[in-house]
Amino acid sequence: MPMRSGRDGFGEAMLALGASDPRVVALCADLTEAIRLEAFARAYPGRFVQMGVAEQDMIGTAAGLALSGLIPFAATFAVFAAHRANEQVRMAVCYNRANVKIAVSHGGLSVGEDGATHQALEDIAAMRAMPGMTVLVPADADEAYAATLAAAERTGPVYLRVGRTPVPVVTAGAAPFEVGRARLLAQGEDATIVACGIMVERSLRASELLLARGMRVRVLDMHTVKPLDVDALERAAAETGCLVTAEEHSVLGGLGGAVAEVLAERCPVPLVRVGTRDTFGESGPPDALLEKYGLTPRRIAEAVELAVQRKGEGPAAGGRPQG
Repeated sequence: MPMRSGRDGFGEAMLALGASDPRVVALCADLTEAIRLEAFARAYPGRFVQMGVAEQDMIGTAAGLALSGLIPFAATFAVFAAHRANEQVRMAVCYNRANVKIAVSHGGLSVGEDGATHQALEDIAAMRAMPGMTVLVPADADEAYAATLAAAERTGPVYLRVGRTPVPVVTAGAAPFEVGRARLLAQGEDATIVACGIMVERSLRASELLLARGMRVRVLDMHTVKPLDVDALERAAAETGCLVTAEEHSVLGGLGGAVAEVLAERCPVPLVRVGTRDTFGESGPPDALLEKYGLTPRRIAEAVELAVQRKGEGPAAGGRPQG
């Protein structure tokens, strides 16, 4: 499989949007090459604003441009958009329902050697809680391309988190990308893995490990963390009886938290969440960090085995309900 990063797909989509829609503008906070906006900046210099190291100003400026009828994409690292500019996202963008697209890379542990200060493990939770915010976390370069186009078409605030690390393209041939609609990437009836971002490819590898052990596991690419595809989760709960979530993010408030809320209210079944726990990251090579913090195919497979085991431990079987 070809190895490409989500930010590569984002940059290509921005160039396409520049050609197709003159309302699309881009703002960047001193990270033009890192976020892959250099081609857009060269092609459309009059629609590109280099804000410098001023993320809060960038978000406020983007809100003003949106309220003037443009479609601004404000791009930076996840930790800067979700945390340093949190107040501006809340008041300038969400409170005004401004049509701003906040595009970020460098989320999660795969930021690597930049360390804990730059590894956003809480950004999805912070943005998911914002009223009116759509949260997109595509799995690979192809899906990042499609998600960027969809973000431009969607009215209202969007938080688009694309990957830094090159990963295999695993969504080719899947159903067309649609905001709020999960993509089924693997069939199975024994359990369901619900994943987003780079953890989708790792979840598919986990399903292959489990198939070798005689288990057929469904894999849902939940690229939209908000609004969540509740119908797909209810079907998975009814048809497979247990779920595992996998995300490059804290299990507190991100995809795992969102899925837990749905299951608790609508279709209680065992759930095991794979992600970082109540912790910051640290400096190190991306693969080593993902291994240390348990974001691997092997650990996802172990979580599935635990979830399947818990299917028989509910009140009807005399055990305690678990999740």
